[in-house]
Amino acid sequence: MLDRERILARLDQLDGYLGELRQVLPDDFALYRRVERKRTCERLFQLSVEAALDICHLLVTGLRLGIPAEEVDLLDKLEKAHVLSPRVVGILKEMRGFRKILVHEYTRIDDKIVYQIAKTRLSDFDVLKHEVVNFLKSYG
Repeated sequence: MLDRERILARLDQLDGYLGELRQVLPDDFALYRRVERKRTCERLFQLSVEAALDICHLLVTGLRLGIPAEEVDLLDKLEKAHVLSPRVVGILKEMRGFRKILVHEYTRIDDKIVYQIAKTRLSDFDVLKHEVVNFLKSYG
């Protein structure tokens, strides 16, 4: 059974992370490079991606789409079931990969790329939220 309350709670949490990220993300790259600002933005982006993936887990579990072998499989199941569009699945796969770099490959983090993604791609989360909310509205 689909747990709408938990999904909506995670969507709300995602909104909170994105709101904080938008609030602390400076307009100027030089300000971003300050260690505490940079780390705060990286962590909020990581938490946002994790909230998005948690929502996907809740959908797969609630819809009984099977046990995913890994997160990519989770996303493919949602696309195949027409819960998420191919566009959003592609976005989530990119986000997942970027989160892995933030979490596991600290020496490879390019501050300019992180800053650029944070400045230009936060609206991708809004596209995901829109599709999830529309699915919840249409689902029995």
